[in-house]
Amino acid sequence: MELEEIYENVKHRDVQNTTRPQSHRQDEGKDLKHRGSRCLALITVSLALICVLLLVFIILQQTTITEERDLIKSYKITVEEFNQTINSLQEKYTDIKIEKDQLQNNFSSLSQKKLELESGQLKKEYKQVCYFISNELKSWSDSRQYCRDHGADLVIINTEEKQRFISSYMKDVDRAWIGLSDREQEGNMKWVNNSTLKKGFWMEGEPNNYGGVDEDCIEMRLSKDTLNNWNDLPCSIQRKGICEK
Repeated sequence: MELEEIYENVKHRDVQNTTRPQSHRQDEGKDLKHRGSRCLALITVSLALICVLLLVFIILQQTTITEERDLIKSYKITVEEFNQTINSLQEKYTDIKIEKDQLQNNFSSLSQKKLELESGQLKKEYKQVCYFISNELKSWSDSRQYCRDHGADLVIINTEEKQRFISSYMKDVDRAWIGLSDREQEGNMKWVNNSTLKKGFWMEGEPNNYGGVDEDCIEMRLSKDTLNNWNDLPCSIQRKGICEK
């Protein structure tokens, strides 16, 4: 009995030892299979998420590229319009400059014609008048008498054109009397024909009765400016006289 029981116990243990590893291996296989399924699912989800992120990135990039392309296109259009505007302004400026030059040429031409007409008129007028200068230095009264003795009188200058003409005509003379004075009334300048002075061609600061001396007679300083060259002097000063016949 004892031997048989021992034998049975040993056999039963062997059976248990044989059965347990197989069951344990089955559980481990199931666990590995379950883990593999979870890992595969995780990988799938990760790949799907990556694909979604890539798709979003591509869409964003495409949107950015489109916006940049539109911006560049708009910039090109703006630059082209700006260049067109500049070209248009340059053309207008060129046209205006040409027109300005034409107007200046026309003005110069008209001014020249005006001067020629005025010069011709003056020459025509002055051809009818004889101008000469006394040979000797005399006082204003004696110079006037010299002119009268020769059928003339001291010159009367009542226009700018005549002033310039006389100044140019008498360019070889330094100083000479003209037919203007305020001998009769101080400050009331009159010509030898008794007409009142309307426009004078005085040097700067003249007339001035310099030094408090009565300077009642007028000379032309022909070496000065051809327009403003009148100066008052005492009538006793010796000068040549410009006669007008």
